[in-house]
Amino acid sequence: MAKRKSDEKLSFGSEDLRLPDALRGPVREHLAQLKQQYLERGWGGRVGFGKRPALIVIDLALWWTDPANKLNGSNVDSVVENACRVLKAARNAKIPVFFTTWEWDPAFPPSPHDRKLNMGANPEDGKLFELDPRLKRRPGERVIRKRYASCFKGTNLHETLTGLGVDTLIVTGVSTSHCVYATCRDATDSFRVIVPEEAVGERCEIMHEVNLLDIDIDLGDVVPVSKVVKSLSKL
Repeated sequence: MAKRKSDEKLSFGSEDLRLPDALRGPVREHLAQLKQQYLERGWGGRVGFGKRPALIVIDLALWWTDPANKLNGSNVDSVVENACRVLKAARNAKIPVFFTTWEWDPAFPPSPHDRKLNMGANPEDGKLFELDPRLKRRPGERVIRKRYASCFKGTNLHETLTGLGVDTLIVTGVSTSHCVYATCRDATDSFRVIVPEEAVGERCEIMHEVNLLDIDIDLGDVVPVSKVVKSLSKL
């Protein structure tokens, strides 16, 4: 994971969901100590890049990238920008690229999870689940519309990746503690998981920090965007 000052604010998120300034340094120092203790227990090994990577960009749609959507959106401009850096490298390397967004349909019956989070979307909000135009999606890049946190659940992503001979999944997008984490969890038993650190994020600072550490310890390699771009340039 990239090094940064212990009291440095994240470049993304919702202001009301940030760590108090007085806690940021101690929390990060504690997480760093936890990581070291896990490493001493044999956790946190590196999976590395394989030979046939694919890129997935999770939920960088307007519903989540527009801070005006107070319920689910936040300022994730830096996440979008860094995802675009990885996208550019992926396109240059001619590897498979996938995007995801929510399969919004007012006709879907409510689920138990709706009691935990009512998205509050109206029938006319369907356009907000379209991809952020900054991604400049190309015709050959598939959009997966999903109903669950994991990009694998209820989709044929796994079959598609294995059919393409993919051995490494580069995971970018939002939110670290929900869809990014769930996707990494489902991917790790079949694929090497690489997470470009600056290209994932979410609204809540501590949720991001804790889940990113968990991914790095247990599910995949969290590495700087620059390292991912360099690895892709060698393909």
